[in-house]
Amino acid sequence: MPTTSSTTTPPAVISRLLAHVRGHAAERPDEPAVITADGALTWAELAVSVDTASRTLHAHGIGHGTVVALATGRDRHALTALLSVWALGATAVLLDERHPAAHLGSVTANSDAEWIIAAELTPEVLGNGLPVLTASDLFEEPAEAAAAVAAEPKYSPDDVAYVIHTSGSSGRPKGVDVSFGNLEAFVDAIETLGMPRGGNGVVAVSPAFDGWLWCTLLYLVHGNALGIVDLARSAADGPAAAIAALTPRVVCLTPSLLAACEGGVDSAEAIVVAGEPCPPDLAKRHATGRRMLNVYGPTEATIAATWADSARGDDLTTIGTSIPGYAVHVLDPEGRPVPDGEEGELYIGGPGVALGYRHEPELTARHFVTDPLLGRVYGTGDLVRRRADGQLEFRGRGDTQVKVRGFRVELTEIERRAVGPGVAQAVAYLLPGGRTVGLAVVPAEGYPGDGELRDLLAARLPAHQVPSVIRRLETLPLTPNGKTDRAALATAHAAADGDGSGRQLPEPADALLSTVTRVWNTALEQPVTDVDADFFASGGHSLLAAGMITALREETGVSLSMRELLSNPTIRACADLVRARLAQTTAAS
Repeated sequence: MPTTSSTTTPPAVISRLLAHVRGHAAERPDEPAVITADGALTWAELAVSVDTASRTLHAHGIGHGTVVALATGRDRHALTALLSVWALGATAVLLDERHPAAHLGSVTANSDAEWIIAAELTPEVLGNGLPVLTASDLFEEPAEAAAAVAAEPKYSPDDVAYVIHTSGSSGRPKGVDVSFGNLEAFVDAIETLGMPRGGNGVVAVSPAFDGWLWCTLLYLVHGNALGIVDLARSAADGPAAAIAALTPRVVCLTPSLLAACEGGVDSAEAIVVAGEPCPPDLAKRHATGRRMLNVYGPTEATIAATWADSARGDDLTTIGTSIPGYAVHVLDPEGRPVPDGEEGELYIGGPGVALGYRHEPELTARHFVTDPLLGRVYGTGDLVRRRADGQLEFRGRGDTQVKVRGFRVELTEIERRAVGPGVAQAVAYLLPGGRTVGLAVVPAEGYPGDGELRDLLAARLPAHQVPSVIRRLETLPLTPNGKTDRAALATAHAAADGDGSGRQLPEPADALLSTVTRVWNTALEQPVTDVDADFFASGGHSLLAAGMITALREETGVSLSMRELLSNPTIRACADLVRARLAQTTAAS
């Protein structure tokens, strides 16, 4: 591949990445570099396409510091677009074209984007008036070239390489500025991994998620083809079949997605999980006979910060130790180091710590701090415990704490207690109304049953942490990033039955039963249609019971005592008691 353009030399880290492309093109020119459902590129074709596209972009006036939004992550020219933008010292803004148009508009505006390269988006969809180049436009130089940009710009390690927004597809976008210097620290680290060279890798996450960059750069460095799997349009047989069709040699997935793709990764020599905690059973199953890594890292620390690697004997139930060049610190709320074995917040230091939040100086100052001893560090908000062997145990998010009846509840603590024999995955979530917790589980062989699992949790957790509802699912719902979607679980619960079994329960058979059911639903702020469900097992407690007794008296004219409710804690029993009292009143009159 010749020089990227006739007038500019890429930033140093991009020159290294382009050298990898040239090397793969020389060694295996006809092997695929990118594979999609719509076509593929060989390494030789990729080398030529990056050179051509960078000249085309340069002719459009795109160069050092230009901000270019990319919505090409599922296209066969995804890697071409990214590398050609970077080769000119421009800033890439990663988009997912399937996010709502309003969100895309907010992201491009917040990023100060000047151009968009897209496979599907149009200016009409975006509604922001920015010029749009299609993937095919990358290879057609304009009839009239734009005014020449500086021949040899002086790149700084602090120039912004890319912007990723961390708020997902809803809410106010929060952009993270990652520099070319940050990117170089990350490339330094992944070049040490020594993953299998050649063959296919799997990219199955949203292009707006930095897990997409993790996969893309890891595969590029090691000469693996980017096998881009579009989960929304995968084969009718599901994601496992779509992944298996690639016969991947290396697989990078979230644990939730890996669990949903059992059988699809049998050909893999190495599996990398990242993005969320990895259940021990999942690690045990997939680490047998192959290399496996459990990788942790926030966007604010340039994709990855720690990893546990089975090749060096690490415990894959941990997030391991810091990656080369990075530093990790476990601190208390006052910023003091905590002793090994005690829980604290994880702070990350080193050259991978990002520049900060775009146009958010106060937020940046709050989360990116300079310590006299530790240097500049990023406070992750994640809770960890450093073991005696130096490996870090992930203990949950500080912001996965919720309040239930005035108590602080750590959802990840419930999940840790639930996962075990017979339970492959577990996700806790706050039920509608915010007064009780639900638990979604993916059963495995030997599942003890909902009642026994709840009893087990009741023996391990305080009463306010015990799930009132357990729902069995074949797979957990995922966000576009491949992470478990807690919000979807809570939303789905509102339309689900109350016992978690998945069966449709009959409506109450008479008016009184309907009245009592309605009072229960109002008190518990969730649908309970099983007339034999226990009030207290469904999330009820003394305060709710008192309110329910008052509502029953207003609805039926019958006043029950707390003792009577405790003795008759189901809808059916409660209705029978009210019916008997009404009969007594009628007989007495």
